[in-house]
Amino acid sequence: MRLRPCTVDALLALGQVALLALIGRGAYNLGYPPLDMRGYLLGILVVLPTLFRSRAPVAVCLVTYSTWVLYIVAGYWPVVTCFGPMLCLYTVAVARPTRTSGYLAVLLSAIWTLGGAGHDARFLAPVAAQSVCLNALTWRMGYLARRSAELARRTREEHQEKARRAVAEERGRIARELHDVVAHHMAVISVQAGLAKFVFDSDAKTARGALDTIAGTSTEALEEMRRMLRVLRAQEEDGVAPDAPMPGLARLEEMVDRVRAGGVPVEFRVIGTPRPVASGVELCAYRVVQEALTNVLKHARQASAAVELRYHRDHIEVSVMDDGEGVIPDRVGRGRGHGLIGMRERAKLYGGTISIGPRGTGGFAVRLTLPTSARAAPPGDDAIA
Repeated sequence: MRLRPCTVDALLALGQVALLALIGRGAYNLGYPPLDMRGYLLGILVVLPTLFRSRAPVAVCLVTYSTWVLYIVAGYWPVVTCFGPMLCLYTVAVARPTRTSGYLAVLLSAIWTLGGAGHDARFLAPVAAQSVCLNALTWRMGYLARRSAELARRTREEHQEKARRAVAEERGRIARELHDVVAHHMAVISVQAGLAKFVFDSDAKTARGALDTIAGTSTEALEEMRRMLRVLRAQEEDGVAPDAPMPGLARLEEMVDRVRAGGVPVEFRVIGTPRPVASGVELCAYRVVQEALTNVLKHARQASAAVELRYHRDHIEVSVMDDGEGVIPDRVGRGRGHGLIGMRERAKLYGGTISIGPRGTGGFAVRLTLPTSARAAPPGDDAIA
């Protein structure tokens, strides 16, 4: 149950008032005067400032100490209202530097000791030991809580920074791959332009076909360049474009064969009529299947898997499913691994949807849907299922 800080403060204040009412009358047995109207009023004045301890810890702590001194000077039993000052000390130890809370811990111990000894000097030693031990314990608990909160905050920031770096690295890698795709398109355009120029006068039909190819390829290349500029996060290193296109759907079966050679039985199915798909979309689907099968090899080597490629009218769908046999639980990620980040970034980049998670019948499934055209997702559109 998660409660807001103001609700917690109110409940703690009510608890102190209840404590005041329950044990206040027992002071008479210890030689202290029983609580009368003035005693209850002073006790409530000790409790009230604790309602605001989270807003101004040091100021509220000093006010509570002051009202507690008035309560003690009036001759009432200090233990009845000691919880308020200790709660304030704990709050300062959680929220403020160690030196500040240390000074306030010493001050509270001194007030507590003088209050107890003022009633009967014979109790000076036990009261002093009690005040020092209890306040040291309270201060230590607050200190440890502050250190734990700082450690949790640093851990969370480090995790977020690692995730940001992973996203940036993945986007940079995707941009380099898109650079290769665009370079391939430019090579095709160059060849077709040369062909059109060569046959322009002698074979008009071939020239028109070459120009149509140039028009379609250039449109696709512009889309890929748009994507590349959107994901590029660092200056690209100089490199040589490959002589062949990047891997695509035609090489899925080759990849499945490699996984089978690694000892994992994989079934590969193609449903629908294969047809041309934009190179970047093919690359996206290939990389997602590659990462999903890599996870099967890492975490479920005894499982059997299935890769399915479906062709629809205006989109393709690829899925990788395993039956979960032989899963290594301690090595299975919880949706935050860099590979899963890469899958989601690729799906978002191409305006597709991806679902990653356990299957109801056991095992794990990755399902990716991509438009067959090379359209990019609109800026700010997180197209992730």
